[in-house]
Amino acid sequence: MHAQIILFDGFDPLDVIAPFEVLYAGGTASGGAVTVELVSAEGPRDVVSGIGGLVLRATAALDPARAGLILVPGAAGRVGEPGDVPDHDAQAGQRPQDEFIPVLLGSTLTTELPTLLKAARDNPEVTLGAVCGGSLVLAMAGLLEGRYATTHHLGLDMLDATGVHAVSARVVDDGDLVTGAGVTSGLDLGLYLLEREVGPRVAHAVEELFAHERRGVVWRSAGLAPTAP
Repeated sequence: MHAQIILFDGFDPLDVIAPFEVLYAGGTASGGAVTVELVSAEGPRDVVSGIGGLVLRATAALDPARAGLILVPGAAGRVGEPGDVPDHDAQAGQRPQDEFIPVLLGSTLTTELPTLLKAARDNPEVTLGAVCGGSLVLAMAGLLEGRYATTHHLGLDMLDATGVHAVSARVVDDGDLVTGAGVTSGLDLGLYLLEREVGPRVAHAVEELFAHERRGVVWRSAGLAPTAP
């Protein structure tokens, strides 16, 4: 499995680094069965996160035609209201710090990212993934209607309002769409993807290496529906 983790201006660093390290370690533990890279819609560039001006470098352009995983992180900034939208245009790398999170997420819609993500969604060889507000990026681009997904608990109502079946769970597996809740869920999402794609022995080895025990049940739309007590 090749994983492309997307960077955009104002991204949350932990949403990116947690799954990146897990998947990279999974590649080492599996003899190269997993590879991972940081990409952006614009191609190779330095991308400014939403925390303290921290910069990560995208080494390639997002390629929706490449089989594997494409993972969208959320944004880091001030907690705003669901109706907050960008009120100005900013060139790549010029987004101010401490912006409202909904503004940062909504700003992705003014880039080429939605078009690339739509092409990825339509590619049967691609699994889309998201951590935290990354699910809202996909939803606001109109790519998740009728699907099951999760996001940070503060964004579940907004996710539901876009036509998504919002699930309050740590990780939600909807086939070619796998999403994680709050920022630290990126660890659990990465470990689950390792288990799903290359097996539990590799996932367990990485879990032991990171001294992290996965949290929560992976929710799927399968099995008996629970009844009220």
